Amino acid sequence: MNETLNIALVQTHLHWENPVANKQMLQEKLDALTTQVDIIILPEMFTTGFTMNPDHVDKKEGNGTINWMQKQAKNKDAAIVGSIVYCANQAYYNRLFFVKPDGTFDHYDKRHTFTLAGEHKVYKAGNARTVINFKGFRILPLICYDLRFPVWSRNDINYDVLLYVANWPKPRISAWETLLKARAIENMAYCIGVNRVGLDGSGYEYPGHSAIYDVLGEPLVFSEKETILESQLSMSHILEQRKKLKFLNDRDGFTLEY
Repeated sequence: MNETLNIALVQTHLHWENPVANKQMLQEKLDALTTQVDIIILPEMFTTGFTMNPDHVDKKEGNGTINWMQKQAKNKDAAIVGSIVYCANQAYYNRLFFVKPDGTFDHYDKRHTFTLAGEHKVYKAGNARTVINFKGFRILPLICYDLRFPVWSRNDINYDVLLYVANWPKPRISAWETLLKARAIENMAYCIGVNRVGLDGSGYEYPGHSAIYDVLGEPLVFSEKETILESQLSMSHILEQRKKLKFLNDRDGFTLEY
C-alpha cells in the first residue's frame, strides 16, 4: 500500500473525430513527461472529442486504442485513464478505461448520458459503478455529466479518490468548478477533474479548469492552459481528516435503484 499517489492531468486540445492524430499528439505529450507518476489521466473521448457521430469512428478503433493505452502504461510504468467511443454488442458506449502498467484494465460506462446534446440517443448508458484499487487507493472513475448527480458519486462504498474525465464547455464552467469542490467535501475524498481545451467540431469552446481538490475541498492544482498538471495525493491526509471529522458516519441511508 502506497502512502502517496502521483497524478498527471493531461489538459489538451483534441482533433475532431481523428483518433490517429489524437494518439500521435498524446504520444508526444506523454514522451515529454519526464517525472515518474502513478496515474496519467486523459479527457473524455480523448481520441475524437465529444462526438455524437460514433459511426464516423471505425468500430475496430476501440480495441486499437486499448492496445495503445496498454503500450503507454507499460512504457511510463503508470496507469492510463480516459474515455473513448467504444462499440460492443452492436451498441455504442462512452466507455472509460483504467489501464494498468501490467496491461490489465477496468472499465466504466457513462451512466448519465448528456441529453442536452442527444448523447442518450446514440450511446447506451451504463448501470454500474466501478471501484478500482490501485496501489492501495480506491478510485471511483466517472464521466463528465455524472458530476451533476451527487447520488451516483455518493461515498457509501468507501472510496478514496473520485475521478472525472470531461469535455465541459465554457458557458457552464462555473458549475464544473463548484461541483468538483462539492463532491470532494461531501464525500471526504480527493476529487480530480480533467477537462479539455480548445474548440470542437461542433463549435463548442472548452476552457480547461482541470483541478484536484483534497478532502476538505482545497485546490491542489488548477489551470486554464494546455498543459500537464502534476500533484500528489496523500493517504495520511484522507485518514487523518476522516478520523478527525466523522461526517461520513452521519450520512442518510438509502438504496439506489437502477
